[in-house]
Amino acid sequence: MEAALLVESLTGNTWKAAELVGAKLQEAGWGVSGLSRVREPDLRSIQIADLVLVGTWTHGLFVVGQGPWGASALANLPAMRGKKAAVFCTFALNPAKTLDKMTGIIAGRGADVIGGFAMNRRHLDRNAEEFAARLVDVAPALV
Repeated sequence: MEAALLVESLTGNTWKAAELVGAKLQEAGWGVSGLSRVREPDLRSIQIADLVLVGTWTHGLFVVGQGPWGASALANLPAMRGKKAAVFCTFALNPAKTLDKMTGIIAGRGADVIGGFAMNRRHLDRNAEEFAARLVDVAPALV
């Protein structure tokens, strides 16, 4: 399996989460075709990937209005028809419907979104390990 990671990060937490997930996938024998910013996607890495992982951070008020940062940038990603994708976000207090919103956006780019994972910024190591393990578990169904 080959994964491409596309990330929007403000403080570095989401980027770190992507690096951790990528490292865990590599430990499981996966390849990582690229790690790039959503706003500057590595088109080749997307093209050769079996799975595209898209991550951003949750922004909005603490109680209402949470959503994915850079939703317009996510909507401007290249078409991903025929690609499997998974979304992830980092958050401080509550991701609310961030993953649902991301799923809709990425599905709108033509990808088959197989799931997502919300990572608390205080537990990135543990969350990245769990997300990667889930991806490895579903990998046989992706090919």
